[in-house]
Amino acid sequence: MNPPDLTPVTIAAGIAGFWILIGAASLVESQRLRFINRLIFPAGAVAGCVLAIIGARALGDPAETLVLPLGLPDLPFHLRLDPLAAFFLFLLGVGAFGVSAYAPGYFSRESAHRLRLLSLQYHVFLASMALVMLADDAYLFMVAWETMALSSYLLVTTEHKLPAVRGAGFLYLLIAHIGAIAILLSFGVLHGGGFADYTFDALRATELTPFWATVAFLLAFAGFGAKAGMIPLHAWLPEAHPAAPSPVSALMSGIMLKTAIYGMVRVIYDLIGDITWQWGLTVAIVGALTSLFGVLYALMQHDLKRLLAYHSVENIGIILIGIGLSMVFIGMGHPAVGALGLIAALYHALNHAVFKALLFLGAGSILHSTGLRDLNDMGGLIHRMPRTALCFLVGALAISALPPLNGFVSEWLTFQTALQAPVLEHGVVRSLLPLIAAMLALAGALTAMCFVKVFGIAFLGQRREPHHPPAGDHPGGDAGLPESIGMAWLGLWCVVLGIFPAVVLMLLNRVAVSLTGHGLPPEALEAGWLWLVPTSAAQASYNPLIFLATIVTVVLLTFVFVRWCYHGRLRRSHPWDCGYPEQTARMQDTADAFGQPIRWIFAPVFRIERRIPAPDDPHPRFELHVEDRHWRWLYLPVARLAEFLSVQVAVLQRGRISTYLLYSFITLLALLVFVR
Repeated sequence: MNPPDLTPVTIAAGIAGFWILIGAASLVESQRLRFINRLIFPAGAVAGCVLAIIGARALGDPAETLVLPLGLPDLPFHLRLDPLAAFFLFLLGVGAFGVSAYAPGYFSRESAHRLRLLSLQYHVFLASMALVMLADDAYLFMVAWETMALSSYLLVTTEHKLPAVRGAGFLYLLIAHIGAIAILLSFGVLHGGGFADYTFDALRATELTPFWATVAFLLAFAGFGAKAGMIPLHAWLPEAHPAAPSPVSALMSGIMLKTAIYGMVRVIYDLIGDITWQWGLTVAIVGALTSLFGVLYALMQHDLKRLLAYHSVENIGIILIGIGLSMVFIGMGHPAVGALGLIAALYHALNHAVFKALLFLGAGSILHSTGLRDLNDMGGLIHRMPRTALCFLVGALAISALPPLNGFVSEWLTFQTALQAPVLEHGVVRSLLPLIAAMLALAGALTAMCFVKVFGIAFLGQRREPHHPPAGDHPGGDAGLPESIGMAWLGLWCVVLGIFPAVVLMLLNRVAVSLTGHGLPPEALEAGWLWLVPTSAAQASYNPLIFLATIVTVVLLTFVFVRWCYHGRLRRSHPWDCGYPEQTARMQDTADAFGQPIRWIFAPVFRIERRIPAPDDPHPRFELHVEDRHWRWLYLPVARLAEFLSVQVAVLQRGRISTYLLYSFITLLALLVFVR
């Protein structure tokens, strides 16, 4: 038997198999952690780097297919590597390298038994995400999708002895399976009944009526949206991310949520096709609400990992806005602008994978070093953890969409798409798009405010808990070498993707052309690598290098001016301390106090409970609890209804054979009456 040719699709499939292989090798009995931390995780990181290279090289190539002799009889697995899959494999590879390089430092104090299982689950998780992106039939897609859900559930429940962790894992698995059922039903609708092939080529060839096409779209949107964490199907996300180990949180938020975006784009643009503007408007409105609600809930959090989880909700909303705008313009006959919206969404998916993984790794280093997750207990960490502070600052600036980092570029492209609304003929839609853009702008401003709070409270000022020094498993120092390498890698990509956006734009244009048949106008592609031109230079353009040079020049001139012109004339004295003889950490703003103005302005959005102490309480303590209203509006009523129905159904279970025989007899009579 001749060996298969080493084509990109073969190499990508081989990397997925390699991840599974080294995950299984982690189960080798050994009481030493060196085998996993010095060999398995670094090997997984190298495989991620190779996958990123393969994805980048395959972006401009025609689609390649491969059939694996696996699966069930007469149901082999079909693989396909096209520009869309190549882009998301590149995203997966970049993120996997950074997180896998970071993992040995984070897991260095795990027990050998638990680390073996964790490494197996971790690498199966990576492999399943790669297979989701490579799948070219509904069978393999669902197998990989469910493997991804199960392995991530096991990773989330690593600390399964804690009741809160078990509850978070159960909620995650429940919503994941509800979403999987919706996706499976969407594939069923696309199958069209009969005995058609189950491959994606057969689904593409199915001709659906407008009604059934809308049904398939809604099922896919709900199913993939549940995995992505869009409002109101986001409830699992702020529970699961804080429960999982930080490298797992980085993978889930940075990469796993993007597999849902991949699936959504694959089904809507590729398998269904014939996009209508009504679908796009639905996606854009849900995306705007998801973005705004996500950042508002994030501002109220003081648990760092929970705060970052809500920002994942917000950024998924931004991606959905870009996809929705793209669908609106394509549905109304403006494919070039639609391609720009799709490019903006994919660009932000890549950006979010990088800076959110970086932020979760930074939070993990803080937790690893200090044992703290509550912002109100932190302070002054920049003095003890300068490397972590620098990397976290890069991620905070990137997620706040400040130029010249990468978060600014994708959000700016999304705004440029919305600003093309005047070309639309439909007056209502033309009026709604600026409102969606305004909600995006508000979410961006609130994000910047939130990360000013996070960085200022956690890293600046004085330490808030001086009486609880790090001890035991928390050494109190900065991130080690593996952790620093992982964070530096992701921080570097935040800079590269922000400084060279025109190159990324040209690569993503190939993805847009492969999906929609149209790309950006020639003027946008001929602007060169220095200038980012979304439509035409007369409308808008952006040069990050000039922006960066201006920032550096202003800082240097200010430093030189102050240093040379005022040197010798400066008088140093103690700062005014407002009458207090000694500054203490109690005088610093807390996370709750920082968010108070937003809490007052957007009070109807939150469910707020206050506990005010009695006037004669010798130890007064004011308590404030801010909750997500979606729990009360949606999830608790559904849970109570399910409990009520369960109680009613339980009445049928009397425990008597005679009763069950009666049920069988009634069923047989019904079959005789109604079945011919």
